Amino acid sequence: MTDKRGEKQEIRVAGFGGQGIVLAGNIIGKAAALYDNLNAVFTQSYGPEARGGSCCADVVISSGTIHYPRVTTPHILVLMSEDAKNTYLGSITGSCRILIDEDLVNLQDLPEGSDLYKIPSTRIAEKLGRKIVANIVMLGFIASVTDLISYDSMKKAILASIPKGTEELNLEAFEQGYQYGKTHYASTG
Repeated sequence: MTDKRGEKQEIRVAGFGGQGIVLAGNIIGKAAALYDNLNAVFTQSYGPEARGGSCCADVVISSGTIHYPRVTTPHILVLMSEDAKNTYLGSITGSCRILIDEDLVNLQDLPEGSDLYKIPSTRIAEKLGRKIVANIVMLGFIASVTDLISYDSMKKAILASIPKGTEELNLEAFEQGYQYGKTHYASTG
């Protein structure tokens, strides 16, 4: 794929409360704005339940002015739950890179013009001993299979966003997701 860094890109990360969806969106925006010197707007939405309800994080990134802060047609759609797929897959109209947690999302029919990237992010996080870092695994995967945010910028944004004392675990989760993408989707990015 051609380098899209700098062009307006709309990213939606969706799943359920407790998966760190909002944190993932925040980290993507921070990586773009603070470390890749792009403009970024981050918005979030979630259901009334604190954990287990649906939630979504939208990030619009561009080298130019962002005139509208909401994602209308995602270029990248990250799905980390079946409910998220049912809610947001219908928003795809045209080419989109769809990234899924393959153990939590069953996607049989891909929208025309879209590309599918699958990773067992929750399973990888469980092998690291903490399912809660599945979102960070997914961030590594995003950095690996898209040309959206640079590896170094995403890593810096993660370190700036996580609790002290969790750096080693989160960096390992990020690296596992990144390497999974490089190993399984070497020709993309």
